[in-house]
Amino acid sequence: MQSALASLGEVACRYQADEIAPEDLPMIAAEALAAGLDTPTLCELAGWPRNAYIHDIRDAFEQALAESGIALPDPGLARRHALRRLAARLVDGEIAPAALATDGWWETEAETPAERSFVALIPQCECCIEYTLGLGLQTWEAQLRIAALALTTCPPIGPGC
Repeated sequence: MQSALASLGEVACRYQADEIAPEDLPMIAAEALAAGLDTPTLCELAGWPRNAYIHDIRDAFEQALAESGIALPDPGLARRHALRRLAARLVDGEIAPAALATDGWWETEAETPAERSFVALIPQCECCIEYTLGLGLQTWEAQLRIAALALTTCPPIGPGC
């Protein structure tokens, strides 16, 4: 049960960071039920189709979290956790450095030195790397990987997501 609560807490964090689409929440609710969580709204949401009204899905998910005793994290904190997951994906080779020049990552409000170092290397767009950062592509990629590794090795921030 604790594992299911932790998993749903991580989903809440990823949801708040816009990493999970609302239409995926009914299936996530079904998986939480299968893992042993059981609240009235979680049961209801698990039975909804993906194409249900988005506002209703969001409301039901947030109610299910409350019924499970899980607080929806602050959007800024959720975005910082997402930044760390992004850095880990870069370190693991799951994404290319150029993929970071999307989704406004450069706008993330970084609070730790490691976050600031990583975010400072994220351009607004891929074509702006040399112009905005003054770095060649290979130098930028190397520095970005070093900053990502530093970020992933830092202690976790705030409540776990």
